[in-house]
Amino acid sequence: MSLTDSRRVAIDTLLDIDLEEAYASIRLPEILRQAQLSPRDAAFATELVYGTSRLTGRYDAIFRLITGRRSMGELDPPVRAILRMAAHDMLALKTSPHAVVSQAVDATREYCGHRPTGFVNGVLRTLSRRDLAEWRCDVLAGRDGIAHWYSHPSWLVTELSAALASHGDDPRDLTKLLVANNNPPSVDLAVRIGDRAALQRHLPFDVEPTLYSPIGLRMSRGNPGRIREVRSGKVAVQDEGSQLMTLLAMHAPLEGPDSAWLDMCAGPGGKAGILAAEAARRGAHLVANEVFEHRAELVRSSLAPFEDVQIRVGDGREIGEAEPKKYDRILLDAPCTGTGSLRRRPEARWRKRPADLEELTALQRELLTSAAGALRDGGVLVYVTCSPLVAETLTQVRHATKTLGLTQLSAPEILRGAIATDIELPEGDNVQLWPHRHGTDAMFGTVFTR
Repeated sequence: MSLTDSRRVAIDTLLDIDLEEAYASIRLPEILRQAQLSPRDAAFATELVYGTSRLTGRYDAIFRLITGRRSMGELDPPVRAILRMAAHDMLALKTSPHAVVSQAVDATREYCGHRPTGFVNGVLRTLSRRDLAEWRCDVLAGRDGIAHWYSHPSWLVTELSAALASHGDDPRDLTKLLVANNNPPSVDLAVRIGDRAALQRHLPFDVEPTLYSPIGLRMSRGNPGRIREVRSGKVAVQDEGSQLMTLLAMHAPLEGPDSAWLDMCAGPGGKAGILAAEAARRGAHLVANEVFEHRAELVRSSLAPFEDVQIRVGDGREIGEAEPKKYDRILLDAPCTGTGSLRRRPEARWRKRPADLEELTALQRELLTSAAGALRDGGVLVYVTCSPLVAETLTQVRHATKTLGLTQLSAPEILRGAIATDIELPEGDNVQLWPHRHGTDAMFGTVFTR
């Protein structure tokens, strides 16, 4: 049995993720276009890549038990990729062990030569002798068993547990959160221009209104790139949690004029697109600022349907001093660890380190200081992260109130008013969304005024 094209595509992508720090969401479509697989084979390759990436920690823990190795890093990269993919094929997709072993041996011979084939064959045959439940017991019994079985770095599991408790949620829900991070996310659409109900009626495949966002639709199947309104920019692919944070920014009440709007860190442009549509309806002027030129290009593409938007490239940390008290409404969607969107970028969890927090939180404080300087008295500043980690959320709130002299408004009350429905949130002035509770990315948002 020769190696199938779908598995070859998966191995090539996994190698690029491992060796070049590529993202599956970018690299896999490129390889699929070159391979010209059938839709069925492309779907299989996609599941192999994303499923393997999500559960790499679990499979590595099992292989360490089998081989006695301290780290999978001791293996050649192609062997590492082939073993991980084969484990997902066998344990998660329930492909017959004989077929999985045969394909893995063929892949090893193609990518590495004959020498490692015996090792791969032996490891996978040992893997096949026990079912998933038995491996689960052994992995969970070991040190950091929860982190390994649910495929998250140990330090991140500790941080997520602390985040649940600090945000007023039940820390006993930790495993539910970890499981949710390993589930494929839905494809959500944000209707920027036009009527959501009308769009839902004429789409060629099934969509349902999102549970909370009044501008959102959730796809159960189909390619959003085939939707005319997506191609024109009237509709955009955007997680419901991200939509809710933008609605929070749009509907926060303020005193006085409401015509000068700033999206301080606008790339890649999803939130800016919703803001631009609302600014056009209200007669406000939106400035979409982005520090990196390549991300500013994405903003320009996202905001193509909107005329009265100023897109500029600049360091957000300088805006407060350059434009003191100029803006009525500011959205600061701060650079962060992205640990709230692990469902969408499963490989990202292995690239984050505790040391990253120190650098990012320092940047967030500088951006908050600048945003506070650019905010006029009576205006509103909405601080958002795609991370629930305490250092990036609650700690920054304390900095804004104690050091910068800002006052918090009730973000939950504002959000409930914006979406005209109830949403389960802990008590307090902040909004923290969770994939296991709300079905969204783990977005954090809060509202300040001065």
